[in-house]
Amino acid sequence: MGNYTANADSEDERLYQFLKGKGLPVSWQVWDDESIEWSQFDAIIIKSPWDYFDKIDAFYTWLNKVEDAGCKVLNPVKTLRWNADKLYFKDMQAEGVTIVPTVWLEQGSTFDAEKAFAELGSEKIIVKPRVSGGAKNTFALTINEALEKTSEINQLLQHEGFLAQPFLEEIKTDGEWSFIFFNGTYSHTVLKTAKPGDFRVQHFFGGTVHTPIPPANLLATAQTIVDKFAKDCLYARVDGVALNNELVLMELELIEPFLFLSTSENSLERYYEALIAQLK
Repeated sequence: MGNYTANADSEDERLYQFLKGKGLPVSWQVWDDESIEWSQFDAIIIKSPWDYFDKIDAFYTWLNKVEDAGCKVLNPVKTLRWNADKLYFKDMQAEGVTIVPTVWLEQGSTFDAEKAFAELGSEKIIVKPRVSGGAKNTFALTINEALEKTSEINQLLQHEGFLAQPFLEEIKTDGEWSFIFFNGTYSHTVLKTAKPGDFRVQHFFGGTVHTPIPPANLLATAQTIVDKFAKDCLYARVDGVALNNELVLMELELIEPFLFLSTSENSLERYYEALIAQLK
């Protein structure tokens, strides 16, 4: 499951019990359990494989396995494979989606802190893996801190690709929006804020969650993103920050997003209805 809080675990249990209560023959399975014959299931719902980024090669192999077996996977295998690597930002940017400016750090390359800061035009940057989750190996750095961390980052670059982005103060001051969709249809929104002195909005780092009515233009942008890239998905979460009243994409979460089901009335019912539509 990964190092998530009881709050995250309870969402899974709540959803599981709700679907069972609806009469669906659901069961928990672990994706990398070699003893499971996946073709026995009518559908495989991906919910919380929070360790996939630690075992990415095995995860890709497993995706190939269930695809070759003809299993129905929600979300679709091709989508999961595409969404696992942040290179998907390039595809989205090519389609007109505004993403946070990004410097790509290829595996085996050398991190040049001064060059990265110059390209991003920022006094502080975020450096994180292309395949990641839960803020693992994520650094928020000033230029001096980046110079001090260069050796550590270079060691990490020997094993995988990274990316660098400007640190957006708006995440600390205004928060990060998450728009949740089921079957391409909007369900609900949360605004995540970091605890004082931190930049990570995840609840397991002390972040808090709010449920304001989202600005219509931000929601419209999130809907456009889902229409282009996740319309056939059981679930999708669009994470972004408002810059100059425009939604700038931070992540399109299509593999293992926490769905904040407890924050919105009837969200479990909407999830269920979307699932039934997918199973037809």
